[in-house]
Amino acid sequence: EVALEEITWLQKLWKALGRTRRSLLNQLKAIVGQGPLNQQAVDEIESMLLQADVGVEATDRVIEALQSKLRQEALPPEQAIAYLKQILREILEEPFSQGYPITFAPEKDTLNIWLVTGVNGAGKTTTIGKIAHLAQKSDYRCLIAAGDTFRAAAVDQVKVWGDRTGVEVVANPGKNTDPAAVVYDAIEAARSRNTELLIIDTAGRLQNKKNLMEELNKIRRVIDKRAPEAKIESLLVLDSTLGQNGLRQAEVFSEAAQLSGVVLTKLDGTAKGGVALAIVQKLGLP
Repeated sequence: EVALEEITWLQKLWKALGRTRRSLLNQLKAIVGQGPLNQQAVDEIESMLLQADVGVEATDRVIEALQSKLRQEALPPEQAIAYLKQILREILEEPFSQGYPITFAPEKDTLNIWLVTGVNGAGKTTTIGKIAHLAQKSDYRCLIAAGDTFRAAAVDQVKVWGDRTGVEVVANPGKNTDPAAVVYDAIEAARSRNTELLIIDTAGRLQNKKNLMEELNKIRRVIDKRAPEAKIESLLVLDSTLGQNGLRQAEVFSEAAQLSGVVLTKLDGTAKGGVALAIVQKLGLP
């Protein structure tokens, strides 16, 4: 039953991302045309990658690799597209060669704490709901901490996801509660319930970068002090439609939250999607 569910889920995902995939591939095929790859086509590929939000650094890397290959041999259309795909795949897979795991899952029979960061509106709460649902389905004992206490709606949204997935939510009903205090309570609750995965929602908007960093550092200190043995992951949820602005957000959060990976949302709503390559190239995160 689960296998069937997985298959239909993957098919839905594949279909949803069709727009992004087709846009890039159709443009590529139009550029490469009928004959072997030439310099004009390479220049057009460069423009296409920049327009798809791949970013300057990753684009430079792709174009250099293409030109180097062209100096060695003529590339017919099919080979040119296959080689380009290979370069893009290599960029995306690079973090795994730097020690990041290829599969991302909590460890059984131990406390895993996943901090979920990102600005409001990126899809943070929905991501938490999906992870919680998946954890429940995979027989993990799971708990959610409503740590975005600066926005009343955020706590309510997390509770809705908790109800939907059957996962308990630790929240503080008071106004402007200290997020670190909620995290403290959640860790105590996780200990007493033998929780395997504690998912923590964090503030999505503070007055400035300094405040954001201080808040995330404070939460991190509470975790280090109260659960030094826990396996900690820090995920940044990013809206794919933001393009290069998303990359700037990733840089800020990368400094503040010791990130271990990026979750891209709304990728089915954009024909671009190259920001994934920009993030991997710039920050080395999976």
